[in-house]
Amino acid sequence: MQKVIVLDFGAQYGQLIARRVRDLGVYSEILPCDTPAAELAATGVDAIILSGGPASVYAENAPSIDPAVFELGVPVLGFCYGQQIMAKVLGGEVGHTDVGEYGPATITRVTPSRLFDGTPEEQTVWMSHRDSVVKVPEGFAVTARTAVCPVASMECAERNLYATQFHPEVRHTTYGNDMLSNFLFDICGLIRDWSADGIADILIAAICNQVGNDRMILGLSGGVDSSVVGALCARAIGKQLTCVFVNHGLLRKNEPEEVEEVFTKQFDVDFVHVHAEERYAKLLAGVTDPEAKRTIIGTQFWEEFFAVAQQLAEDGRPVKYLAQGTIYPDIIESGARKTGGKASTIKSHHNLIPFPEGVSFELVEPLDHFFKDEVRALGTALGLPDSIVWRQPFPGPGLAIRIIGDVTPEKLRILKDADAIVREELDTYNALLFEKTGERNSEHACWQYFAVLPDIRCVGVMGDERTYARPVIVRAVESTDAMTADWAKLPYEVLEKISSRIVAEVVGVNRVVYDVTPKPPGTVEWE
Repeated sequence: MQKVIVLDFGAQYGQLIARRVRDLGVYSEILPCDTPAAELAATGVDAIILSGGPASVYAENAPSIDPAVFELGVPVLGFCYGQQIMAKVLGGEVGHTDVGEYGPATITRVTPSRLFDGTPEEQTVWMSHRDSVVKVPEGFAVTARTAVCPVASMECAERNLYATQFHPEVRHTTYGNDMLSNFLFDICGLIRDWSADGIADILIAAICNQVGNDRMILGLSGGVDSSVVGALCARAIGKQLTCVFVNHGLLRKNEPEEVEEVFTKQFDVDFVHVHAEERYAKLLAGVTDPEAKRTIIGTQFWEEFFAVAQQLAEDGRPVKYLAQGTIYPDIIESGARKTGGKASTIKSHHNLIPFPEGVSFELVEPLDHFFKDEVRALGTALGLPDSIVWRQPFPGPGLAIRIIGDVTPEKLRILKDADAIVREELDTYNALLFEKTGERNSEHACWQYFAVLPDIRCVGVMGDERTYARPVIVRAVESTDAMTADWAKLPYEVLEKISSRIVAEVVGVNRVVYDVTPKPPGTVEWE
């Protein structure tokens, strides 16, 4: 089987590159950027892709590469930092520009290139950089530019070395898949000889082999990630699995009842509903720092788990394994790379915080190298209903990180009511799009949508009287994998209805605003 190696320079999109290659039918693996060329050669590598990364190539301790990689005789394609390190190592120059590029940009092709075959002379790509190549190495040609970046792509066709300053791997680069396809099949001459068919059976077998006859506990949130893990583990070990639903009081309106109903009917496993609302409320009282909130929620999550596991042990059913719905974006956004990279920490995640003292489990994380759309496909293959598979992402800390500032009963009530309206209206909007297109991720469909409550008040007029109440922020984005996202271009009439309903139906709100920031530079969540 052919193999593409992705050398990881700590990119937020590193695993996404490997994922796109696998989507095109070629097996791929990620290795650290400093993997020696001799080791790469020993793996039988057929092509190499250099990822992006957050560092400057001239920074102290900047990630580098074995120069011999470029002498292996296999095609190499670099993205962003990968282009910059290629240029630096091979004798070009990288400079720090006065103006960076973040998000959509228009490139113009300036010379013919096999990498761009079949794509327009001008096209939209996804940029995320401040540094860029200012002088290409000897033997290289500039193949595209933007108004800001004079070397948007470069190549030395004779040596099969190609590079782009932009990110072809993200879906917001319109012809990114065409470029990857051109590289893999035209330039590298590879064939499609890898398929993910049967991955569920492989994962189930792996869980069986790991767990054996021991017991496992799973934190079941009702989201797609933990649900798919629950289905996999239920298939693998059945009644050896105990699903624990920790109700911290920070879930969406009516959600605890919905979760319990779904999972007591869909899964033939032990189900434990832990009512921890009051304990969480006391712990979060007066806490305003978002990381402190995340830490409190994550730590208490493990405390609740420990209590259930201890009770199981006292009942003669000791738990050895803890299953988690960790997916790859959780890992890379926490800077906890399993691939040896050096990703920057953006935010902590509840399921990556270390266990409290005295808690010891062996972890089972079958989805830790999967992206959200892969997890959904796996859920469908496992026979999970669409109501679970296509449920939008929801953060482990829940509404605590959608309430800016401290969490109070009044704020929770306001946000739950406003969020329910946002979800109801955009559920309807998405359903209409699906009816028209037959595609869940069709253009302008919303991937994630919710309300945010900022810690401010604003002036308004309601019923001829002055009000001083709270605004609500509506966030709706288009994405497939959580690595990048763009704000949803909702029709004005949809936004108008959401705004009118929130102001009319949610006591304590007198204004609604819409967040139009993509990721990057923002994140999907506010905290």
